[in-house]
Amino acid sequence: MTTNPPTTAIADANATELPKPAPKPTSVTPGQTESALGLWTDGRGADVGYWECSPGRFAATRDGYSEICQILSGRMTLYPTGAEPIDLGPGSTIVMPEGWTGDWEIHETVRKLYVVISYPAEPGA
Repeated sequence: MTTNPPTTAIADANATELPKPAPKPTSVTPGQTESALGLWTDGRGADVGYWECSPGRFAATRDGYSEICQILSGRMTLYPTGAEPIDLGPGSTIVMPEGWTGDWEIHETVRKLYVVISYPAEPGA
């Protein structure tokens, strides 16, 4: 008999308590903080969780992984390198493939659900 893996179910993503926020390392805005709560990993490169960030601006790069996000609350503008800015809010979905670069400007504290897919390093790299 096979056993199903455990199911993770969250009834209210915006009410879920996250760990104490810490300074955002890539922020250009003094005092900007972030917090994350991992919900699930498959141990092979896929991770799912919640992330929250206070207002401010920071640079981001997706080296070695892709990320899909669903904005749950808050407002932000995404500035993909070489492309037009994108305004996002609750219900918006973002797909940032491996190699993506740009800036995030958080206008109101943002909470997102993220799915990260990491890629193994090339042999000899």
